[in-house]
Amino acid sequence: MDFNVKKLASDAGVFFTRAVQFTEEKLGQAEKTELDAHLENLIARADCTKNWTEKIFRQTEILLQPNPSARIEEFFYEKLDKKIPMRTTNGELLGQYMLDAAKDFGPGTPYGSTLITVGEYQKKLGGAERDFLQTSAINFLTPLRNFLEGDWRTISKERRLLENRRLDLDVSKARLKKAKLAEAKAAAEHELRVAQTEFDRQAEVTRLLLEGISSTHVNHLRCLHEFVEAQATYYAQCHKHMQELQKELRRIPNAFTGSPSTSAVLAGPSGLSSSSLPGASPPARPPVSSGHSGLEASTLKIEEVQPPATGTRKAKVLYDYDAADTSELSLLADELITVYTVPGMDPDWLIGERGNQKGKVPVTYLELLS
Repeated sequence: MDFNVKKLASDAGVFFTRAVQFTEEKLGQAEKTELDAHLENLIARADCTKNWTEKIFRQTEILLQPNPSARIEEFFYEKLDKKIPMRTTNGELLGQYMLDAAKDFGPGTPYGSTLITVGEYQKKLGGAERDFLQTSAINFLTPLRNFLEGDWRTISKERRLLENRRLDLDVSKARLKKAKLAEAKAAAEHELRVAQTEFDRQAEVTRLLLEGISSTHVNHLRCLHEFVEAQATYYAQCHKHMQELQKELRRIPNAFTGSPSTSAVLAGPSGLSSSSLPGASPPARPPVSSGHSGLEASTLKIEEVQPPATGTRKAKVLYDYDAADTSELSLLADELITVYTVPGMDPDWLIGERGNQKGKVPVTYLELLS
């Protein structure tokens, strides 16, 4: 290893001189050449562009790849100039799990056949996501990265060089002021002219680079449009796949259809009721029981029914319901009522209370909350 002591000593001396010069400038004890206003504005605009581009780039990376470990792995692949391996998206993985589960449960069962249908569409959603990630990385992330790692590094290098030229110019001005003898003044004037020429040349180079920020904005604007277009295409594909999936599910017979007690459970605290599906219609009106146990519909007197000491629950109304007679309570979708049952009552019905009003309500029109 070639160790140049003279160069090391020279660099150390320059560093020390620069430090002293900066300190004196801060304290107002040394002259400082100010850049022209136009160049100062260009520098401020460039710094703003760099800062926001960096933030947008980082957050877009997080949006496209939330897993930090995966982002680090992709970073190393890029630095090593190697192709990033194809990743299975979460949607594709979920779809494959559903297909595998359907094989074990039996593809001929209602649950198994539904898992197959949903799994296939989950894989389609995953494929659409992968296409969106690839398109966004190429059309949006890559141009931002190229600016940060290419153009901005060049601009930063030239700005540092300009700052050094400015410091050299200020040193030359200080030496000229201190010169007393004619020979010393002549040498200082020559040194000042050279320093001024180099400073002006470097300022022009830096100015041209900074003015190129406008072209960067135009390029990033085009990339932003392409990113939004990719997002719109992706969400449109997802919407289309989900609409097709809902149509497929409506064709598959559900094992829980027509079972009031099961429907009530499904419409319990989880809130996963059939009313959450677009286009869902109210269930059929439950039949009136004609049995002989306890309280029949024909002999039940609502005004005499008293709520039990325990066992009352809150329920959310899923659909509008018009009472058929005075023993029933009309309902409005999304309102909350108190419900309970009484011994011998038809399991398809509950007693509902809303303020001073009371009456029978169908279980299938409710989502039990507590």
